[in-house]
Amino acid sequence: MEVEDWASSSGGSSDLEVYLQDTNDEEHCYATGDIPKLQFRKDISKARWNNELTMAEVVELKGRLWTTTGMVRRSKIYCSIEETLYLAEIGALHLLDDADDTPLPLKNIYKMVADGNNGCCWESFEVYRHLKSLGYIVGRHGVPWTIKSVKNQSTFLEGTPEIKGIIEEECEDERSISEYFGSLVVSEVRPIFVVYPPNNKFRKSSPGNPSFLLCLMSGHPPSKSVIEELERRWDGIPIRFCHVEHGRVSFFSFNRVELPVLP
Repeated sequence: MEVEDWASSSGGSSDLEVYLQDTNDEEHCYATGDIPKLQFRKDISKARWNNELTMAEVVELKGRLWTTTGMVRRSKIYCSIEETLYLAEIGALHLLDDADDTPLPLKNIYKMVADGNNGCCWESFEVYRHLKSLGYIVGRHGVPWTIKSVKNQSTFLEGTPEIKGIIEEECEDERSISEYFGSLVVSEVRPIFVVYPPNNKFRKSSPGNPSFLLCLMSGHPPSKSVIEELERRWDGIPIRFCHVEHGRVSFFSFNRVELPVLP
């Protein structure tokens, strides 16, 4: 099995989607750098952190960033902790405390990620931030963008235990969303993100199959049997691996090769 280091770096409502796509605000992407620069924006969204759901509910929606960020449930948008921190870093989101609606300092959101209690470890966030800074569209694996996207996207979602219940339901309440987030285990080798190339026509209701599924490596590379099991389970969708060390995010793919037979 050959290892290819292919990149590295230092350092549900369709009506709602139509509204977002028609907004005139431009989405900002950052081509280089580990930490995106804070942008001074006149239109800043607001979200309220929900400790019980371990997610942020967007309460004031502004800008086109939401066409590729957050999940839609019953015409509401919810953000994972990595989405929340990334948007807060670039100045696109103010996060409000669940208790008194006061803005949370950025250092508090950093701590929420570093604690690792919201389905995302610090290494996962660094990977998310790096991919977003390059313009990729990134979502949590196993957490559909919308209910409609589940019905349109059975190919790579088959075999995903976190969402089996959604497929049989038209809607789910907010608590069921948190159950999917809570079921993610970041320590084992499994897909953590679904990654799409930059696309200004991207729609959450019909995103199509991703370019690849991304797994986070911890320590040594996964064994051959683990890689083969991942490839078998998500047949047809490329599997990529990433490793984070001292702020450096590296991406890998593993290819099968045939060794020549010696005489």
